[in-house]
Amino acid sequence: MLRIVDRYLARELLVSFFAAVAILLLVTVGATVADLLAKIARGRVAADLLLALIGLRTVDSLTLLVPMAMFLGVQLAYGRLYRESEIAVFAASGLPVTGLLRPLFLLAVPLMLVMALVSFWLAPAAVRQAQRLQEEASRSLIVAGLEPGRFVELPNNDGVMYVDSMNSDGTKFKKMFVASERVDDRDGKSSLNVITATDGELYHDANGSERYLGLNDGFRVEGVLGQDNYRLMHYARNDLKLTDTEADANADSVKRSAPTTTLYASDDAVQRGELQWRLAAPVSVLVLVLLALPLARSSPREPRYARLLIALLSWVIYYNCLAIGRSKISMGVLDPRIGFWWVEIPTILIALFLLWQGQRLPRPRAPVARKRPAPRNA
Repeated sequence: MLRIVDRYLARELLVSFFAAVAILLLVTVGATVADLLAKIARGRVAADLLLALIGLRTVDSLTLLVPMAMFLGVQLAYGRLYRESEIAVFAASGLPVTGLLRPLFLLAVPLMLVMALVSFWLAPAAVRQAQRLQEEASRSLIVAGLEPGRFVELPNNDGVMYVDSMNSDGTKFKKMFVASERVDDRDGKSSLNVITATDGELYHDANGSERYLGLNDGFRVEGVLGQDNYRLMHYARNDLKLTDTEADANADSVKRSAPTTTLYASDDAVQRGELQWRLAAPVSVLVLVLLALPLARSSPREPRYARLLIALLSWVIYYNCLAIGRSKISMGVLDPRIGFWWVEIPTILIALFLLWQGQRLPRPRAPVARKRPAPRNA
């Protein structure tokens, strides 16, 4: 049976936790939308995938967002109770500081289980689904930024392209024109390259990472601007590579999308570091909850957000230590069996020490002996 004070504290924690989750989700979704809109404008992401990718990326960000939200929720809830002297009333009623841990664990333990599910299964599955959607959409010329009847600038200033017509899925086109100009680093002269084609198609290489335009029955004109030695070639088939502004399927995305069973069975240092990173998400919930309780202690006269700034600085230090440990494990400098315990165990010990110090009574001061005034002579 829960005590009345436990129900009261749990309700306060839930309200603060959901408020922190809402604020962090708003910031995360805003940054995700801005990034996806920029990629849509560059032709790297299909516009109809915007909502799906926002949802999938939000699931992936929960491993970082939820522990931080719980940390801020404890700070907001218990910080208010300290400022309004409600903790002092609880202490006068016989509730020690350690009695505040019970409602924390009632929320932290189920949240740890949920975060374990998200970190080990849902987040990698969301990354894999996002990669699959983008790979399928990248096989269309529409995603590459081409529109029928309009001149489109190629990525990395590689030239201008024009297509007259295109099929519905954007995989085949007719009457294409490509013009590019490059400057030779040796002599500084500019060369012009013009390619035309009657029809063609967009395809990927064997690895599925590079995109090419397969051109049929066209001409190619090459020459240096200002000179008359242009070369004209007629071809039956020509392949033109489309350069990308960024590598979406990079190594970080590949390791984040790997199933947990694959990471556990692998001896690769990078994958072992990713496994430890996924384990750190549920453990961070418990560690940050223990650390947040003593950091929330404040006096009624302190500024409202003074302790919150200290707590945020502590979270930044804790997270950067985890990031450093992940990098060291991936490089083979740190043993994967050690993991992040060299960060988490000292943090737990510091939190327990602060809790113990917070409930100690101050030592009484020794009375100061006052000197008696010397008697006056008559």
